Amino acid sequence: MPITKEDFLVGVVGPCSAGKSTLVAGLKKRGVNIRQIAQEHSYVKDMWRRLTNPDILIFLQVSYPVAQERRKLNWAQKEYKTQQHRLRDARQYTDFYLDTDELTPEDILNLVLKFITEVYDAPSN
Repeated sequence: MPITKEDFLVGVVGPCSAGKSTLVAGLKKRGVNIRQIAQEHSYVKDMWRRLTNPDILIFLQVSYPVAQERRKLNWAQKEYKTQQHRLRDARQYTDFYLDTDELTPEDILNLVLKFITEVYDAPSN
């Protein structure tokens, strides 16, 4: 049975302050079936797959200095490195990787929407 657009599931992962929540909110407003996966907080390396197993996995990346600017987090670089380690499996299997350091929330939304549209509308073999 072919997958329908309503069943097509997008998952988004990344470290804190990468823009996941903002992206999810923007895509939901546009009718995209999307889930934010808190893989950066899980010791289970493939929790993203166990919880969601999305058709498309989006990875939003942010550097430690930019993350600090965005959200004044009370965490040291060690915590950031821990999150990066926890995200390694998702990073390996991601379908779309986007470094958000130099992007606005609108830029991120538009780039991800373009990618999702291209993947969904691509002819299947």
